[in-house]
Amino acid sequence: MRTELNALSLDLYALTMVQGYLAHDMHQTAVFEFFVRQQPRHRNFLLAAGVEQVLDDLAQMRISSGELEWLSRQDGLTQELLNWLRGFRFTGEVHAMPEGTVFFANEPVLRVTAPLPQAQLIEARVINRLQFQTMIASKAVRCALAAPGKQLVDYGLRRAHGLEAGLFAARASYLAGFHGTSNVQAGRQFGIPLYGTMAHAFVEAHDSESEAFEHFATANPDRVVLILDTDDTEAAAKKVVALAPKLMKRDITIRGVRIDSGDLAEHARRVRSILDEAGLMDIQVFASGNLDEFALQQLVSESAAFDGFGVGTSLATALDAPALNCAYKLQSYAGQPRRKSSEGKATRPGAKQVHRAVDRNGCMTRDTVSLESEASPGGNPLLKHLMAGGERTASEIPLALAREYVAGQIDKLPPALRSLDPTDLFPVTVSESVTRLAATLDAERAGSAGSPGNRPFDATNKQHRLKTSGEPA
Repeated sequence: MRTELNALSLDLYALTMVQGYLAHDMHQTAVFEFFVRQQPRHRNFLLAAGVEQVLDDLAQMRISSGELEWLSRQDGLTQELLNWLRGFRFTGEVHAMPEGTVFFANEPVLRVTAPLPQAQLIEARVINRLQFQTMIASKAVRCALAAPGKQLVDYGLRRAHGLEAGLFAARASYLAGFHGTSNVQAGRQFGIPLYGTMAHAFVEAHDSESEAFEHFATANPDRVVLILDTDDTEAAAKKVVALAPKLMKRDITIRGVRIDSGDLAEHARRVRSILDEAGLMDIQVFASGNLDEFALQQLVSESAAFDGFGVGTSLATALDAPALNCAYKLQSYAGQPRRKSSEGKATRPGAKQVHRAVDRNGCMTRDTVSLESEASPGGNPLLKHLMAGGERTASEIPLALAREYVAGQIDKLPPALRSLDPTDLFPVTVSESVTRLAATLDAERAGSAGSPGNRPFDATNKQHRLKTSGEPA
């Protein structure tokens, strides 16, 4: 389902640059690529997410009369620019990794090929859509890897940095393997299963905990999950035991209980014992409260008696790595390769493709970044042709199918990359053609390949053993 689009969600410099392009008749074809320069320390891989939103945005992006009227009152914007914006429609092509694809630093995730003004105008939108959801999905998948077989629910809306952030955090986490969300709008918009319990306030509003439990159960007979740690957790579990037979007579079943504070593992052990002794083995025990992938891993390693977990703040804010070092850069204009060669932020020129090799069992073994025009170095091309002439070349991928695709991707990861511990064992190779092209551009620009400030691109100083073909591993 499409989201509301505000066409002016862009940076001012997009408008001023487009104004400059129009003034000098620079309408020829440009190629821009989105990529992540460096992975956060605790990310052995990343998951591409937000591609579907980029495609939706580009297909429907129009500048409204109200937006144009407002722009006309801003200083410095020409009538030529306003006229161009009035008729704006994206007519270019998009190649991208499908939603949920595993990728690594310095691999192009999405490539835009379009007239230069169009490709420039959409920069902030492309980065925003891809950066945020990729960041969240790459955090969420670590939680899924830390707690295999456990139910995982997104609780992040209240701590997300804005309502839209909460919405797309729910989407990205579900894509990455979570089972549902507490976010009602995400349920409506994306079809994500909804989960919820009760807050301490409901208990506090009643004269007794037992009364609160019974009132909640009778008012919500299909969603009876009770919170236990308002006061004494184990005493509350005993009240659940006493209430269960009364509710059963009314055909109401207690589905679960939630623990949100204290020594979670110890409380879970005691609560599970209380419930089991009463024959209530089907009641699930659920945990929440400042959880992240490391807390989940610890609880699982302790065999804590939890059936599932709610993850909030650390997920919706990607707390340990709340932004990706990513970019959307020009790689070609008017048929000529272009690149940025500044220290620490050099880019690779030309339209590129990523090929992934796998072993006989389907496990990923190597990625190669090469020019799109050169012969395949072996492996499957990851960037697919998803848009032509400003229109999708295939139907939107349902979120449920994208989620299944992610599960298949994770199954193909080398075991070391599934660990929460940092590793750089996955090789990503840059083809010799890409490296030579960068060196040639530097030489042409500076007059010599070794001129200070315009050194040839160093393809070895990157994460995941990024290297040129022929160099030793």
